[in-house]
Amino acid sequence: MEDRRTLLVRITGRDQPGLTAGLMAVLAAARAEVLDLEQVVVRDRLTLGVLVAVDDPAVVRKDLVFVAWERDLAIEFEEVEPGPAATAVARHAVTVIGQVLTPAALGGIAQAIATAGGNIDRIVRLAAYPVVSYELLVSGGDVESMRAGLVEASQLHGIDVALQREGLERRAKRLVVIDVDSTLIQDEVIELLGDAAGVGEQVRAITDRAMAGELDFEAALRERVALLAGLDESVVDGIRDAIRLTPGARTLVRTLRRLGYRLAIVSGGFTVVTDRLREDLGIDHAYANELEIVDGRVTGRIVGPIVDRARKAAILQQVAAIEGVMLEQTVAIGDGANDLDMLAIAGLGIAFNAKPMVRELADTTVSVPFLDAVLFVLGIRRDEVELADAADAERLVVR
Repeated sequence: MEDRRTLLVRITGRDQPGLTAGLMAVLAAARAEVLDLEQVVVRDRLTLGVLVAVDDPAVVRKDLVFVAWERDLAIEFEEVEPGPAATAVARHAVTVIGQVLTPAALGGIAQAIATAGGNIDRIVRLAAYPVVSYELLVSGGDVESMRAGLVEASQLHGIDVALQREGLERRAKRLVVIDVDSTLIQDEVIELLGDAAGVGEQVRAITDRAMAGELDFEAALRERVALLAGLDESVVDGIRDAIRLTPGARTLVRTLRRLGYRLAIVSGGFTVVTDRLREDLGIDHAYANELEIVDGRVTGRIVGPIVDRARKAAILQQVAAIEGVMLEQTVAIGDGANDLDMLAIAGLGIAFNAKPMVRELADTTVSVPFLDAVLFVLGIRRDEVELADAADAERLVVR
């Protein structure tokens, strides 16, 4: 057994049923040992590589050439030196997302990985629409150098790039905490209320400064809410009913629930909105500020403690404890300065269409206008989502 030869076999051509079975039958008859195996299919075109240890390469070559000829496939052989036993190596997943991913953009990502000493072992397309996304499985390399290079490439080409350690931690995420205004929904509720009260410009100016981190959030919120004093409750109800979900929000929530994730929404806005969203989307936990309404009118005051930057992080920790989830298993998604603390303590912090300061400090960014693009950062493919949705729809029809 010690003088066995190592043979690398590469087969290319149109994919077809039974090919791998036929290949393994030949190798079994030759008493070969399979050392490694990799197969990729792109548009029905197959690339199959198998590394084997054999006693007589000539016999294996002859039989495999016949199998390839029968199936109209190209086959190549290469004798290689026996390598050391496979050892564990650090791997990272690089997720690339963009409205369009040009060769220049993909080349820039590949160059950043190579410059850092990493090697791309596998590339998988996660989505073709409404955005394009690929996942690159990378082995080796200096992580910090790679991260810096990927950030530079993403800025140069206007795309999103996420770098995560590939392993159990990435696949063990169990709790997702989502900011509401300008994240789960397209609106800033306080601004809609301000418009309805005729103080929209004043409210908006304060909002911009607070979300950019220039003002203390609690003081800014109390100042804005005071401007709403006297607003009729029916107006508040109308605004709540008119809230617009961010495109992809339902798909994100539906898919995460299907996969067994627990979900929480946490907002510096108001419970009149988050309570409705919780019921409508099937969210497990919802936290927000309570707008005081007395005798059918807004008083201009908040009831109870303010949900600010620090409390958002505390809520994430609280919900994780309730659900029995470690912080490393949490994901936080937000867009503003008051989301920074929860993005920092989560196992994965995602800045969604965020302010510049938030993009710089978050683990990764998603800048496309579709919230379900977050699924790709988690390694979930678009076709998997669609197949699950189709299966659910079919079950409903059968019922």
